[in-house]
Amino acid sequence: MTSQRIISTYMALAGTYTLAASLIWSVNTLFLLDAGLSISEVFIANALFSAGMVLFEIPTGVIADTLGRRISYLASVATLAITTVAYLLAAQAGAGLVVFGLTSIVMGLGFTFYSGALEAWLVDALATTGYDRNLDHVFARGQQVNGAAMLVGTVVGGFLGQLDLAVPFIARAGLLVAVLVLASRLMHDVGFEPQSLDLADIPSQLRQQTAVGLAHGWDQPGLRLLMMAAATRGLFFGWAFYAAQPYFLELLDREAVWIVGLVTAGISVATIIGNQIVEVAAKRCGRRSTLLLLAGGFSSAAAVTIGLTSSFTVAVIALMVVALAMGVTSPVRQAYLHQVVDSEYRATVISFDAMVASVGGVGGQIGLGVLSERRSFSAGYIVGGAITALALPVLWGLRRLPNPENQAADRLVPPGAAGADGTCPSGLPRGTGVESIPVAAIDGEIKLPPSDG
Repeated sequence: MTSQRIISTYMALAGTYTLAASLIWSVNTLFLLDAGLSISEVFIANALFSAGMVLFEIPTGVIADTLGRRISYLASVATLAITTVAYLLAAQAGAGLVVFGLTSIVMGLGFTFYSGALEAWLVDALATTGYDRNLDHVFARGQQVNGAAMLVGTVVGGFLGQLDLAVPFIARAGLLVAVLVLASRLMHDVGFEPQSLDLADIPSQLRQQTAVGLAHGWDQPGLRLLMMAAATRGLFFGWAFYAAQPYFLELLDREAVWIVGLVTAGISVATIIGNQIVEVAAKRCGRRSTLLLLAGGFSSAAAVTIGLTSSFTVAVIALMVVALAMGVTSPVRQAYLHQVVDSEYRATVISFDAMVASVGGVGGQIGLGVLSERRSFSAGYIVGGAITALALPVLWGLRRLPNPENQAADRLVPPGAAGADGTCPSGLPRGTGVESIPVAAIDGEIKLPPSDG
């Protein structure tokens, strides 16, 4: 396989997966409310999804690092299809929180199989084929593909939900089966040698992988600060995405599910714009922490604005700013992690990082869910947005780390180039590009998984 074919395969698999998954994202909260759950129970179910990710991140990381990235990806698609059907059956049976909660935990298992596996497959395969260009561009393009797939999925899901809230779930299950067939034909481990895994060895593997996650992830100051910032933001973002569905209908004072689909699709567009900003800003900003701080500041201010305004239009614009900031943050974090984690620990550290972020999501969705039921959704956005601002001093601490390894990972342009001092000057010529880091020398990656309870 050539490098270009590997990248094309990665884009196809990531895009179709996101397309299938996103078909329910614009109606998920409305579906659960229609199934008989209260507002707080909806977010408890979503929190149990996040709890499932916490429970299974390390075990599924073991599978990805032994049986292979391909097996892990296929297991993710199959599990997601099964749990989507289980959601439908639970709603038809009028099941309560317990059934939906257990299904959400297993759905979390499905996403942990995906978390990091496809990205680790990409980096392994590109390293084997001698790909020597920078990865910021590849991951930014990948985010754009995911954003476009989410755009289509959420719009289609919104219009299907206008017919019946169960229809997007039926469409999702069918499309996931198609993705499973596609992945089984296109995805093969390249640059990674699968190993056998005996059931008796799993406990020792779990202990080993946990130790690896601590030693090569949490114990590294730069990565620890990135994880802490992600956990802080996770307290809010998982809740905010799904709370937007009933809250925006409340602001609009209309039962128009298709409008919620368009708003969710707007998040995709804003995320794509954020990805583009990374490519432009990378030519003008010397350090990744500069982009992370700016994106974090704008995101926190916009999140609070959603809660303060009574205008549907202002709230939508503020939500788009939050999504744009997330589009900036994700590929920048990916590139940072690639430069500081050894390749043999890639999938494990990715899973450990996602687990830490999910811990924040568990508490945030329960706490803000209860607050929004007892007070209002607007109160949840104000409190949650203010909490995200706590990540800013953490990111400032990342910027001030003195060790050379952090300085190298934080740099966007080569030493001596314009902007290498960490500022963001304007008017630089187009020739000032991102530092080209050979893929073989970069290890590790992160993907922030969606909340999908």
